[in-house]
Amino acid sequence: MSENDCPAELRYTSEHEWVRILPDRVRTGITAHAQRALGDIVFVSLPEPGQAVRGGEPCGEVESTKSVSDVYAPVDGVVLAANEDLADAPELINSDPYGRGWMIEIAPGDPQAAKDLMTADEYRESLG
Repeated sequence: MSENDCPAELRYTSEHEWVRILPDRVRTGITAHAQRALGDIVFVSLPEPGQAVRGGEPCGEVESTKSVSDVYAPVDGVVLAANEDLADAPELINSDPYGRGWMIEIAPGDPQAAKDLMTADEYRESLG
């Protein structure tokens, strides 16, 4: 697995979400590994801004040509934004999972929580 598959500046969950730590929020989406396993993504259901989410619990769904999979919140907090571009272009998750394919931004209840998630090396190791 290359550095492009697992950017070092991000944190990761065992449910295959990535987290970018920003000054007052975290931005999250699914990893390159997850989007490859899902195949072509055709629909995304995301939480609304203002909705509370709990780390490790489902907060949305991704539908692909192969299956429907839950998207998990990486941390406890309140959704600040959902990527509206995914409504018309869910394939952005396949083509740019760490950029334009981001899913939600969360104001974390505990700013330290995202820092406690897996590093890129730990995530790569967890994949075997």
